[in-house]
Amino acid sequence: VQLQASGGGLVQAGGSLRLSCAASGRTFSDYAMGWFRQAPGKEREFVAAVSRWSSTIGTYADSVKGRFTISRDSAKNMVYLQMNSLKPEDTALYYCAAGAFTSRSGSQYDYWGQGTQVTVSS
Repeated sequence: VQLQASGGGLVQAGGSLRLSCAASGRTFSDYAMGWFRQAPGKEREFVAAVSRWSSTIGTYADSVKGRFTISRDSAKNMVYLQMNSLKPEDTALYYCAAGAFTSRSGSQYDYWGQGTQVTVSS
């Protein structure tokens, strides 16, 4: 499956962004979808994931719980990450990924998008 992430940008602290990830090439509903991020000089970290069976019930990293919401639209082969109350520490390159099951481990995902940059200014 091919993944194309978009929607990143520059936003002030406290602002919002919505990331999108378009999937193509295979049956979207066969895959759990996840978002990960990597800040300069840091390791890639889990952000959120949604199973293949749910549109809106997600799993979240503690650092984003209550601020970010993951959702998927299987009719459009899209997954979204709504990010509210953004903080400077949310600045990173955000990646979407597809795998058989939801997981907090990036190694469990088979397909990755190219990343979209999110920069939050203080």
